[in-house]
Amino acid sequence: MGPTASGKTGLAMRLCDQLPFEIISVDSAMVYRGLDIGSAKPSAGELQQYPHHLVDICDPAEVYSAARFRRDALTVMQEVRDRGHVPLLVGGTMLYFSALINGLSPMPESDPQLRAAIEAEAGRLGWPEMHRQLAMVDPEAAARLHPNHSQRIARALEVYRLSGQCLSDWQQQAPEDPGWQFDCFALDIGDRRRLHERIELRLTTMFEQGLVDEVLALRARGDLTEELPAIRAVGFRQVWQWLEAGGDESDMRLKALAATRQLAKRQLTWLRRWPNLNWLPVETDELALTKNLRARWADLLD
Repeated sequence: MGPTASGKTGLAMRLCDQLPFEIISVDSAMVYRGLDIGSAKPSAGELQQYPHHLVDICDPAEVYSAARFRRDALTVMQEVRDRGHVPLLVGGTMLYFSALINGLSPMPESDPQLRAAIEAEAGRLGWPEMHRQLAMVDPEAAARLHPNHSQRIARALEVYRLSGQCLSDWQQQAPEDPGWQFDCFALDIGDRRRLHERIELRLTTMFEQGLVDEVLALRARGDLTEELPAIRAVGFRQVWQWLEAGGDESDMRLKALAATRQLAKRQLTWLRRWPNLNWLPVETDELALTKNLRARWADLLD
């Protein structure tokens, strides 16, 4: 784990040279095809040399959820183990890590038709009104959400309308044990200023590599909207809004930078609260780390 731009993917690929790992991506943007530059997806050559499971498995028009990630990840993890290898879960989507390790309370699957109807209703009435409707049936969930947090408001209303039971009640039910033991590591970048410099450098590189053209190609499809999770991803959303509204490109880049920094801040907040977490300084000697991991997992690697 680690904040964005901390070097998780690079370290994971180098560890695969030394240990019998198979990488499983834990990234809510990399699951989508066509979101390559803006998600910092490994290059085609890197993916050929170091295959990543759960990358490019969805069309951007789909809604990929934490529950679906959990099912997919557990399936792939078992397949990796059956091949005699060790699953190495790598990414920065902390909600996905939490769903996998801690489980999710059972609740109804998403219904695309109902979700579309809720979003159409919101288009007419506005999300604050949908938030008011949610407060009438599930005040606990509504109290946790901003009136414009469209995705979560829609999901809470969807759960209630599908089941007649509010999301808060579903969440109180005991989650299913995944049946695995997890050894959790996080990259420690150290000084926040240094992390911000890395974020700015990577974002600049993304624009140089063609992030705007990547978003233009997504818009040209004609079937994608800003409300979809794929388009709401940091970077993609800011470019999409700029292409729609116009304005100064430098302002758009500053908004993308600010949003990426906020993402890193949220990731670090998750990590500071994570139990039994092993912090790895970014400068960690990889030979020493490999030796340490071999010792920790001797029973798995022998």
